[in-house]
Amino acid sequence: MEKMKGKNQTSLTEFILLGFSDLSKLQSLLFVVFLLMYILTLLGNISIITIIRMDPHLHTPMYYFLTNLSFVDLCYSSTITPKALADFRVKKSTTSLFECATQLYMFGILATAESLLLIVMAYDRYMAICNPLLYTVVITRRVCIRLVFSVYMISIVYSLIQTGNIFSMTFCGSNEIKHFYCDIPPLLKLSCYDTFFNEMVLSILAGIISVIIITSLVLSYSCIISAILRIRSPEGRHKAFSTCASHCFSVILFFGTLIFIYVIPSSHFSMYINRVVSVVYTMVIPMVNPMIYSLRNNDVKEALRKLLGKKGFC
Repeated sequence: MEKMKGKNQTSLTEFILLGFSDLSKLQSLLFVVFLLMYILTLLGNISIITIIRMDPHLHTPMYYFLTNLSFVDLCYSSTITPKALADFRVKKSTTSLFECATQLYMFGILATAESLLLIVMAYDRYMAICNPLLYTVVITRRVCIRLVFSVYMISIVYSLIQTGNIFSMTFCGSNEIKHFYCDIPPLLKLSCYDTFFNEMVLSILAGIISVIIITSLVLSYSCIISAILRIRSPEGRHKAFSTCASHCFSVILFFGTLIFIYVIPSSHFSMYINRVVSVVYTMVIPMVNPMIYSLRNNDVKEALRKLLGKKGFC
């Protein structure tokens, strides 16, 4: 049975984002660090999209998916970071109930889209390495468009359910969110009622989609690694393993942090730890993805050299 946390409390229509206000001595340093990360995120992902769009040799399924991943990372970081940066420059950061719900909804769409795109990219590499003769027959332009369209549609519906689950609650009492953006764990703490049901819905849905995603990734990469080990050429094995290792690192980093926050019950960890982990998947991962997927990719580096050569930089 749901129980009120207090009596005669007025429903909240505005929240105060505390952000990193408890680290007053580090405010300036954190502002500079977050700003640099955001600039690198913008430069890296815009560069990837531009290079792929301008080089006809990169108009392949793998780079089509990578373009979408960069686009998602760009929007993903931009949903959180600009607001967080602005909050460093004000004494009290406020956000309305509608703005908070919108931020959470957009964040949910983009985080889910990134997760599903990683599955699609793993499947693409599985087909390219394990079934090279069927690759061009199966992974056609139409199939690529349908896969990406499905990613966005599933993400929109999933985020709508999760956001509706959270904002179906009534918020009252303290309006202080101990976070730098509107996230689910701190919002649950502001509810007037027992949040057991809402937390169960969150954990079950996140758990189901996590199991599906992780199972798909493990199966894909297991087949990929098995196929790589059968390659006779040492150079071929090294190149394939290099690409596979980069992708695996990105996958582990992204899903490790998401599972930590959304699948494991929030009561097990302090909000301070949640904030630190949140910085990793909202700011660090969108920044490092372009490096992971491009710096070790000879095709992208060659395309960049050609583009800079045409512009007269080299």
